[in-house]
Amino acid sequence: MPLPRSAEFRGGRGFALDERTALWAAPGTEGVAHWLRSVLGAVYALPLAPGPAGGGPQACGVRLLLDDALAPEAHRLSADPVTGVEIRGGGPAGVFWGAQTLRQLLGPDAFRRAPVRSAAAVVPAVRIEDAPRFRWRGLLLDVARHFMPKDGVLRVVDLMAAHKLNVLHLHLTDDQGWRIEVRRHPRLTEVGAWRPRTKLGHRASPLWDERPHGGFYTQDDLREIVAYAAARHVTVVPEIDIPGHSQAAIAAYPELGNADVVDTAALGVWDTWGVSPHVLAPTERVVRFYEEVLEEVLEIFPSPFVHMGGDECPKEEWRASATAQARIRELGAGDEDGLQAWFTAHFARWLAGRGRRMVGWDEVLDGGRPLPEGTVVSSWRGYEGGVAAARAGHEVVVCPEQHVYLDHRQAAGDGEPVPLGFVRTVEDVHGFEPVPAELDAHRDRVLGVQANLWTEVVEDARRADYQLFPRLAAFAEVAWSTGRQDFPARLRAHLPRLGALGVEYRPPAGPHPWQRRPGLVGRPLPGP
Repeated sequence: MPLPRSAEFRGGRGFALDERTALWAAPGTEGVAHWLRSVLGAVYALPLAPGPAGGGPQACGVRLLLDDALAPEAHRLSADPVTGVEIRGGGPAGVFWGAQTLRQLLGPDAFRRAPVRSAAAVVPAVRIEDAPRFRWRGLLLDVARHFMPKDGVLRVVDLMAAHKLNVLHLHLTDDQGWRIEVRRHPRLTEVGAWRPRTKLGHRASPLWDERPHGGFYTQDDLREIVAYAAARHVTVVPEIDIPGHSQAAIAAYPELGNADVVDTAALGVWDTWGVSPHVLAPTERVVRFYEEVLEEVLEIFPSPFVHMGGDECPKEEWRASATAQARIRELGAGDEDGLQAWFTAHFARWLAGRGRRMVGWDEVLDGGRPLPEGTVVSSWRGYEGGVAAARAGHEVVVCPEQHVYLDHRQAAGDGEPVPLGFVRTVEDVHGFEPVPAELDAHRDRVLGVQANLWTEVVEDARRADYQLFPRLAAFAEVAWSTGRQDFPARLRAHLPRLGALGVEYRPPAGPHPWQRRPGLVGRPLPGP
């Protein structure tokens, strides 16, 4: 899981790992060897000592090799009882994904952290050739609505890597919280990272959790997350939302808001859900403030991509603001949509000038102003934004709400905890097709696919497990594989691996009693 392009199981005796098994790592694969020792060495109590110098391709043991005849993430794994296991990859990432395949071949016990039985680890005699369908195989994790401590994020990275997902889109700022330390502007976390209480359930619920909620990542925390992810060939893409979804920032620095319309000094971090009407003022002062934020962001995140949000920006304050209206006339923007398009284009050019590419939700296409070359569009409002972006020459990440928003409910009826959105079963997610007929002519502009987990009603790691799994395993197959046959049987075989990892997934028969949230109002949507 996900399904490889080809797998030939030869039957008979496999290759047993024991205390004599050596691990050879060709130059460029040392990081994969370190990961294998830390994982398989721990669970089987094996040293997996480095192979002796001069160990050639026929030396018995586990061998990691680079092969420039393969694509960077492609790999070839072969195992037999005589020569052992060989993993070839087109690059270090390909070798790493092959090592993940090796782990799956060993069975569920290979996903534990310490030995639970004395049985030998046996790799079946097999030849597997594999490569991913998409370059961007992403998961958005919203840590702004509910903060997830650093260790929880590292665990998500491990779970992603186990499923060959390679982009963690970290949603760091929103109306309900600011989660990244910015040393030049310390009030963003001193004030913006904390809210006094939290709505329980959908925003229509009358219930509140009166405990203050918050937290943030120091810059060193984020550097650690980035390095941990990089060792597992996962790229961390930060999101700093503009010009909407910004009330937490305005609460910290009232001058960022439309102070000629509303008393921004009286605003706090938003404590309910939905979209705040309070948005950034379109002034040079605000632009420079966010450039200073991004200067620190770029020091932390080496990713070639930076997500700048751009979605769900209410325009009422701009319509009422003399400052905003003067800005529209000054820029020749035409109207409020044009003003947002100017905001977007400015930061796309600013990032491009520093060797980075801006990613934005598909609203960045609105406003009639062409996006700078290199901008990537996240198509969330169905497929239409992705089709329009691809036709305009932009690369696209396909992530339609109706298909791959994993905060949406998993079944009809009252059993699902705080049921939101459409019913998206694991089978529905597995049936998702990222490249519909309208995009087929622009297939080369589909950078990849992404599943999104928004956390308004996902308050902790246990609830995140429930919303993500096993649907994320189904999504990973969509992102990686060109074939999807025998999925139900393979999923049944995969659930014990998730159990060994400690994932509190949704059981196929429905939630455990403790996974339910009776009495909390949701917002289920009807229809397909």
